[in-house]
Amino acid sequence: MMKRSVVAIAISLLLGMCSAQAVEIYNKDGNKLDLNDRIKVSHVISDNSENSGDASSNIQGGFIGETKITNKLTGYGTWSYQFSLRDSEGSDAQNGNATRLGFAGLKYDTWGSVDYGRNFGLIYDVMANTDMLPYFGSDSDYNDVFLAGRSSGLLTWRNNGFFNLVKGLNIAAQYEGKNDRSGSDNGVTRSNGDGFALSASYTFDSGISFGGAYASLDRTEAQNSFVHGKGNNAQNWATTVKYDANQIYLAAVYGETLNATPISGGFANKANVFEAVAQYQFINGWRPSLAYISSRGKDIENIGDADILKYAALGTYYYFNKNMSLFAEYRLNLLKDNNPLNVATDNILAAGLAYQF
Repeated sequence: MMKRSVVAIAISLLLGMCSAQAVEIYNKDGNKLDLNDRIKVSHVISDNSENSGDASSNIQGGFIGETKITNKLTGYGTWSYQFSLRDSEGSDAQNGNATRLGFAGLKYDTWGSVDYGRNFGLIYDVMANTDMLPYFGSDSDYNDVFLAGRSSGLLTWRNNGFFNLVKGLNIAAQYEGKNDRSGSDNGVTRSNGDGFALSASYTFDSGISFGGAYASLDRTEAQNSFVHGKGNNAQNWATTVKYDANQIYLAAVYGETLNATPISGGFANKANVFEAVAQYQFINGWRPSLAYISSRGKDIENIGDADILKYAALGTYYYFNKNMSLFAEYRLNLLKDNNPLNVATDNILAAGLAYQF
């Protein structure tokens, strides 16, 4: 009996390592403040020299604050910033530094929460299920591109438990105002007009969950001037199924975009996305990972159908404890040379170390 209890505690600890860590630094009179930070160092090896080197070593840090206003009303705020560790002390010192998140809001009883600021687009509610790879992944949820990843100017309403009536049923709605970034590098691609998104998910006690999300936003005039991707609207929908229990993690995502997936020369008129991840958490700290990621463009002007990305990834985490982890991953590119979109076809090996609290 004692041995089984120890095993259960170990499993709970190791599974908890995969979630974000935070340190509580203040909790008094209904006011609470947690700090979180992660230092990740990594190195990439590839046949393509442009993809080799220390490309993504960084520090990500910030806080989560909460204040109790009344018995039913709570205020909260979140801020997160990323600092690059690969830059010199010269003119390139600002490259790779960016605000990741920054929003504030109110939560009222069973009605849910409403917040505004830089946050995750609701399409990421689905894509997050396969964004679990040790190094790669997150290829289809572009940041600042039509609510697929992190975006600015988001008004978000969330309700977990469906007004406290249906356990496991979570719903959300989101509005994004126009963001014109045409004055920066790749800014036209990352611009957007007004739009909205919806998401819903249901989790069973067995660890199985299903989810879906949809987004539709206006496109800017500059975006319609591209060679590829025409239309007044950009749309994105995605569905997911996940199993997360008994040390096993399995997840798959299938979705489709219209005038919303960036490619060389603009956007794909249509793209089909499929992602799948399988992982197992050993009690000794190892967590091997196997994944398949693909995005295929359809009806691209002067090209037709073409792969945007397609690869398999084999990797692993090793958790020394809840704060320190080692990771490595090999990405086997499944694209061939001379593909229509001139996408890189090199295989890549990445490895690194992360400390978080």
